[in-house]
Amino acid sequence: MDEQENQIIDKTQSSPSQRPPKGPMKPGLVALCVICGTIMFLGFWFILFGQFFGNLFGNISHIADKSYGNFTYHGDTIDVFYVEGTIESGGTSYQHNWTLNQIDDLMENENNKGIFLYVNSPGGGVYESDELYLKLKEYKEVTGRPVYAYMAQTAASGGLYVTMAADKIFANRMTMTGSIGVIMSLTDTTGLQELIGVKTENVTTGPNKAMGNPLTDEQREILQSMVDESYDIFIDIIVENRKLSEEKVREIADGRLYSSNQAKELGLIDEIGTYEEAMQSFVDTYKLEDCYIHHQSAPVSIIEEILSSVESGVDSKDAIQDFAAISKYIETHQTPKIMYYMGN
Repeated sequence: MDEQENQIIDKTQSSPSQRPPKGPMKPGLVALCVICGTIMFLGFWFILFGQFFGNLFGNISHIADKSYGNFTYHGDTIDVFYVEGTIESGGTSYQHNWTLNQIDDLMENENNKGIFLYVNSPGGGVYESDELYLKLKEYKEVTGRPVYAYMAQTAASGGLYVTMAADKIFANRMTMTGSIGVIMSLTDTTGLQELIGVKTENVTTGPNKAMGNPLTDEQREILQSMVDESYDIFIDIIVENRKLSEEKVREIADGRLYSSNQAKELGLIDEIGTYEEAMQSFVDTYKLEDCYIHHQSAPVSIIEEILSSVESGVDSKDAIQDFAAISKYIETHQTPKIMYYMGN
C-alpha cells in the first residue's frame, strides 16, 4: 500500500500542472532567434527580388554602355524605336502614347540625328497605325532628319503602313510583309442565344444604332463603306511614299502576304539584309559614325517585371500573354473596330 501511495505521489509531482514555472528565456537566446528570423526573412525577399533587380539594373547598365561598331557616345544619337506586337493604345508590348510622346521630345532635341524603326508587328488599329505614320512624317518635316525602317519577322498590314514614313526600308530575308487591307470583325451570338434561350432587346433611336448580331444588308453596306475608306487611305499612303501607280498598288493589295524578295520586286521595300546591315547603311548614308545608338525602351510596370523575372512552376510570361490575348479578343469583338491587321 505504501508503495502504491508513493507511486501516486511521484506521478502527481511529475505532471505538467504541478511542475514549477520555467524561468525567463536567456537574452542571448532571444537575440539569436531574432537574428536567425531576420536572416531567413531577408533571404526570402533577396531570392524573390534578386533576379528582378539584377535584370533591371543590368538592363540600365546595358543601355548605358550600348554602342554600335566603332561608335562612341559623344552626345548625338540615333534613336531606335521598337514597334512590336499589335499597334494599339493600351497594349502590353507596344506602347502607343509613350512612343508618340518620345518622338515629340526628339523634335526638340538637337542631339538626335535620326530615328531607326524596328518593326515586328502583324498590324493594329487603323487609327493608331495612321497616327504613328503621321507622327513620323511630322518628325521628318519639322527636323529634316532621316527615318529608317527595319522589318523583322513580321511587318504586315499596319506594320507595313507605319514603315511607309521611312526614307529607306530594309527587311530580313525571312520577313513576312504585305497583307495590305482592312478588316472589321464582329461576333454574331444569335445562334448561341437561341440555343440557351436568351433574347437581346435593344431600344434605339434608329434601326442602325445597334449594328450587328446579326447584321442586316443595310448595316453591312454601311460598315463596308467605312472599311473601303480606310483601304483607300492605305492605298494612297503606299502610292505616295513608294512612288508606285495606284493601279499597281490596288493589284497587289488583295490582303495576301509577301516574302521579302517578293516585296522588293513589287517595290514595297528597298533592301534585304540584317539589322546590322540596315543600321550600317543608315550610318554611312547620313555620316552618323559618331552617333550613339540609343534604344528607346518603353517603361514596364513593376508587376510585369516581377512576374517575368521570378522563376516559378507556372510560366508567368506566357500567362500574361495569354491573358492579354483573351482580353484583346473580347475587347475587339465587343464593338466593331476597323483594323489594319493580318487576321484574327
